[in-house]
Amino acid sequence: MAAIFLAGASRGVGYEIAKLLTAQGDQVIALVRSDGEQTNLVALGAQVVVGDALDAATMESLIAQQPLDAVISTIGGKPTDGERADFKGNRHLIDAAAKAGVSQFILVTSIGTGESAAALPPQALETLGPVLAEKEQAENHLTASGLTYTIIRPGGLKSEPPRGTAILTENPNVAGSIHRADVADLVVRSLASDRARNKILSAVDRTLLFGNPEFAEFSLM
Repeated sequence: MAAIFLAGASRGVGYEIAKLLTAQGDQVIALVRSDGEQTNLVALGAQVVVGDALDAATMESLIAQQPLDAVISTIGGKPTDGERADFKGNRHLIDAAAKAGVSQFILVTSIGTGESAAALPPQALETLGPVLAEKEQAENHLTASGLTYTIIRPGGLKSEPPRGTAILTENPNVAGSIHRADVADLVVRSLASDRARNKILSAVDRTLLFGNPEFAEFSLM
C-alpha cells in the first residue's frame, strides 16, 4: 500500500485519480480547499486534509505529517481566475515534497505548455496563454527540484466515462482530446512505471486526435 498526497482531489482528473488509488488499496491523503469538498472523498476511503496550496507553510506542514511515497498534483485555474495555483500552488507543493524527502512527484499540466505550444492553434494559445505560462513555470520548477518526476500533459478534457483508448507520447506536437478518467488511469499507471521517471509526456485519446500526426506511443511497461 502506497501513501499518496493528492492535490486537486475534489473534482475532475484529481477525483478520478482518488477513485482509482483507493480502489487498489493505496492510502490517499486528499487535499481540498474547504470542508464542503470532503464528503465524496471520505466515502471513497480517502484521508482528507483542508488547506490552500497558495499557502506555502500549510503545504509544508501537511506534506511533512507522515512519510509519503509520492505527491500528485492536478491543481490549476482558468484564465479568468485571479490568483491561480498553476505555478504558485504547485511550487509550494514541489518545495514541500523536496524538503520532506518524497521520492516521486507527478504533475498534471496541459498540452500547450512548453514546447507543446506548437500543437495548439494560435487562437487557443491566445486564450490560454496566461495559464499555460504558469504551468510551464511549474514544470520547470519541478524538473529543477531534484525530485523524481513525471509530467503529464493531457489534451482537451472530456467528462464522459473512460474509453480505454488513451495513450502517452513524448512527441510534443501531438494534440487531441481525452476523457478525464483516462488521464487518471495514465497517471496511476505512471506511478508504478520506471519508464515514466523523469519524463514529460502528452496524453491523448488515439481516437480523438487533431489531424493525422505520425508519432510513437510511449509504453509504461
